[in-house]
Amino acid sequence: MQKETEIKLRVSRETLAALRDHPLLKKRNKSGWERRELFNQYFDTPERDLAAAKVALRLRKDGEEVIQTLKTRGQSVAGLSERNEYDWHLPKAKLDLKKLDGECWPAELADLDKKTIKPVFTTDFVRERAEIAWGRGKAKVVIEAALDLGKVIVGKQSEEICELELELREGEPAALLELAAELAQSLPLMPCDISKAERGYRLSDPGSYALSLPTPVLTAETTLDDAYAALAWHLLASSQRLAEQYRFNGHWRLLQEWVEQLVELRALTGSLGQAAPRTTTHELRSALDALLEDWRPLVQAGQDDEDIRKAAPEQFAEELTDTRWGLFSLNTSRWLLERHWSLARNNRGNRQGQALLASWLGHFLAEEGAALQLQRYQQQPEDLAEQLPRIERIQSWLHHARSVLELPEVDRLYGELNKLHVLATQPIDELALTARVQQALAVSQSRAWKQALSK
Repeated sequence: MQKETEIKLRVSRETLAALRDHPLLKKRNKSGWERRELFNQYFDTPERDLAAAKVALRLRKDGEEVIQTLKTRGQSVAGLSERNEYDWHLPKAKLDLKKLDGECWPAELADLDKKTIKPVFTTDFVRERAEIAWGRGKAKVVIEAALDLGKVIVGKQSEEICELELELREGEPAALLELAAELAQSLPLMPCDISKAERGYRLSDPGSYALSLPTPVLTAETTLDDAYAALAWHLLASSQRLAEQYRFNGHWRLLQEWVEQLVELRALTGSLGQAAPRTTTHELRSALDALLEDWRPLVQAGQDDEDIRKAAPEQFAEELTDTRWGLFSLNTSRWLLERHWSLARNNRGNRQGQALLASWLGHFLAEEGAALQLQRYQQQPEDLAEQLPRIERIQSWLHHARSVLELPEVDRLYGELNKLHVLATQPIDELALTARVQQALAVSQSRAWKQALSK
């Protein structure tokens, strides 16, 4: 068994060709490019039991070699994936079911009749790979760069494979992000944690690609630093999966959810006070603001305009031909991995970052709630939109962490605040102004709101 740590980056054919001759890879290339044709057959049961257990089983023909591989359930954080991999060299291209036993075989598949495992799809591609030396101070780092071009084939359906894989051979995982970010400075690279196996399953069943990721588990004793890190990783990874699926099928709701993830990440990042000095978050906030400045108005306008919704997939495809999305994703991953927000703060900031979430969130709601001045907007509802950033900061924390608060009817408060947020984003007319007044009153009179402000 070996542990596979890698990052996958979707690219165009033009970018794939440019990577081959990229000055950085040329300088660091210690082996030269080796070209291989790889033929891969994936297997599963008719009920897709292996896919449900997050297991990928394949036979690969690499020249004269036949390799049976089992990849087990792993973890993926914003495109950087890590999982266990088991390889067996076989004398012929026939699946050896006897190998699928012992520690490599997931417990949830213990009762599976392995004789029901059959071929389901193929991924055939040409791979050019090279060994890249990437120093991190005195630490030695070796990364295998692979340029893959080919197809996923399911029956008569197919999807192109065109990607850069960076796999860690020696050293720290952060090096993968560093190399990818350097390349993304000049080339459009899209971090994408969908494996070739997932593409095959998605092609045979479009609904099989899971967009939802496990929700971070936060408790009253979680520190603010840990809570923010967990939520930020979650939102970044979710935004990447949504971007990939919207690129694939163009469903409008996916673009809406993509923007919502970015809004929440921006709100949470702007809520940390002295736990995250503004100088440490400036780059992230600026990148988020630039994305939201372009895409948030489009999504809002598209709510009532079908022509905008129809044109959006092409506009999004243009976004992905630029370096912006890839750079944002990779730089944010590096920033989170290093916990960059915590590096330059004073003692008070350190204490705040280590504060228990329930205590910090209680103080946060009291301060932000008082500053929201809902009574004012009952008198001046036309100005409510100016409080959108504050509403979103409160809303984002209630979305993900309200369970740690000892407040009555906190779920109801979250729902009422969501309604206020929607009204604050809508065009102003007489009906909208009246609704804003009524909704500001509903929030201010909720039991949870009153108790939160009294602390």
